[in-house]
Parts: sequence; structure tokens; C-alpha cells
Amino acid sequence: MKTIAGKLESGRELNCQDALFLLRRADLLEAGRLAAAMRRRLHPQGRVTFVVDRNVNYTNICVTGCRFCAFYRKPDHADAYLLSHQEILDKVAELAASGGTQLLLQGGLHPELRIAWFEELFRSLRRHFPQVQIHSLSPAEVVHLAAQSELSVETCLLRLKAAGLASLPGGGAEILVDRVRRRVSPDKISWRVWVGVMETAHRLGLPGTATMVFGIGETDEDLVTHLLRVRALQQRTGGFSAFIPWSYQPGNTELGGEQATGMDYLRVLAVSRLVLHNIPNLQASWVTQGGKMAQVALFFGANDLGGTMLEENVVAAAGARFRLDREELLALIREAGFIPARRTTGYDILEEYF
Repeated sequence: MKTIAGKLESGRELNCQDALFLLRRADLLEAGRLAAAMRRRLHPQGRVTFVVDRNVNYTNICVTGCRFCAFYRKPDHADAYLLSHQEILDKVAELAASGGTQLLLQGGLHPELRIAWFEELFRSLRRHFPQVQIHSLSPAEVVHLAAQSELSVETCLLRLKAAGLASLPGGGAEILVDRVRRRVSPDKISWRVWVGVMETAHRLGLPGTATMVFGIGETDEDLVTHLLRVRALQQRTGGFSAFIPWSYQPGNTELGGEQATGMDYLRVLAVSRLVLHNIPNLQASWVTQGGKMAQVALFFGANDLGGTMLEENVVAAAGARFRLDREELLALIREAGFIPARRTTGYDILEEYF
């Protein structure tokens, strides 16, 4: 542990063996202490940030059928839906009325949607709600949309950007190891394709976030490989503003299994902070962990609590139904001894709450 602490103090990055030691053998509180120290170096102001946002799931129809997902439906299922443009605009109007600045638009891989559907939607959103950033469409959605529209990924992204897309969320990363991906989501894009979409997006001026879903049967080595692959991409592009790890929610899924413990979550969070020294922000997932665990996460490297999420359906479908409004987020941050700050998608500070 002294060797790892020395590396961190001298600004050197951790290697695979260091990360595995932290996951397997290090004292949890000591790992948390090191992660908190890195958090203070990166964010000495003592702020904890959040964004006022809404997660609009425009469709639950998906041809991929990931085994860990409780949200998707086949096209002929009785519960299958596709929101109209007007329904989406109405939801964003509610977001804008509450002072929201971020729209996270994500859905299944719909077999009939083409790029024109999104271009028209994005133009309408930009025209009616210019203050709301369109932070939408995961790499898997982009690849599917490009194929459906007979376009290259780059052309697809350029057209979406011209219509109003501003940044990409990191959904669909799960674990960036194909052996794991083949078991839990055999029809989804490979890890190299996920990285390739993000690298292309960053080059085109579309920044984003990176994510990780752990507890889906991966090994410690797989988890570390995921972190190192994200770190390597960030070294090439600098396009990730934040990293968001969360634990798999097994309820109502084909995959089933056990849910990771809070101790597991805090350890993975701390290791993520220590390995990903080049990604400035680490987000705690109150959506999957609840407010109290998210509060503890602020002492294990996290400096951001994500969004107020006026709406969330994917994780809720797996049984996780934690909800926090703006006032509850503010209280949670203050109780932990930090200064709450409302931010943009790109982490510019809009308002501090002293």
C-alpha cells in the first residue's frame, strides 16, 4: 500500500497490478482515504456538483435483448412503446420549467427508426429549448442508427451534431471485455466498437461520459481492464468529463444473480478514482445506491451526484426506485460537509448554494 500511495503522491499512474491489489487486498477505508485525497487534489474547492436533468427513454423496443436489462421489450410485446415527438417535447417543457439544462435521451435499438426521426426531433428541441443540452444516444444506439440509415458512424454523428446533439452519454459500456459482453449482451457492439464510436465523437467535438456496470459476472481482471481501456482512450482524446460506475441491478432480468454490496460499490468507486486520474469527475450513483450510500461515496472519491432525474425508467424496471429531488440533494451534500453546486453537462458551475 505504501508503494501505491507513493505513486499517487508523485503523480504516477497506477498499473494493473496496483489496481488488482486495491480490489482484492487493500483495506477498504485506506483505499477510500487515498481516493478522497485524489478528489481533494482535483477539486480543492470542496464542491459537490449536480445537474438538473431528465432521462427520457423514447422507446423500450429493442432488438438486442441484453440479458441484464429489465427494460427492453420486443416489438410485438403488449408493453412496447415509442414516444411521439410531441410527447418528448412535452417532457422537455417540464424539464425547462424546472430550470433543467440537460436532456438524457436514450432508448432501445428500434428496428424501424432512421436518422431523420432524430434530426427532426433534435431541431425541434434546439428551437424550443435552447437552454437544454442534448446529451443523448449511447454508442450502441449510434451504431444501430448508422446501420439502419446506411451511413458511416462518422457521418451519422456529424448529422446528429448539426441537428443539435451536443454530447454522448457512456451507456452500453457495461464491461469493456468481449468475453463478458458475449455472455450478457451477445448482440451488442464489441468493446472496440464502443471505444471507436467515442473516439470518433470526441474528434468531432462531441464530448461525453464513460460508464461501467459491474457485478455481471466479470472477474477482477476484467474490471481493471475496463478501467485501463477507458483511461487509454481518455489519454488519446481528453473527451470524457466524468466516469460513472454502478452496480448491476438483477431484479426482473433474464441474467438474474446477486446484487453487489455497498462495500463492493465503495471499493470499485475508490479504485476507479485512483486509476482514472485523467478523468476529472467521478459520479456517485444515487439512482442505484440510494442517497445515504451516495453520501458515503463522497468520501471514497466521488465529487458529483449526477442529475436530479425528473424521470428514470431503465434502472427502475430492475427494481431500483430511489428518488431524490433538488432540495434532498442539497441537504445530502450539505450534511456531508460539502458545498452544493449546480452545473452544466460540461461541468461549468451555474450556481453555488452556500
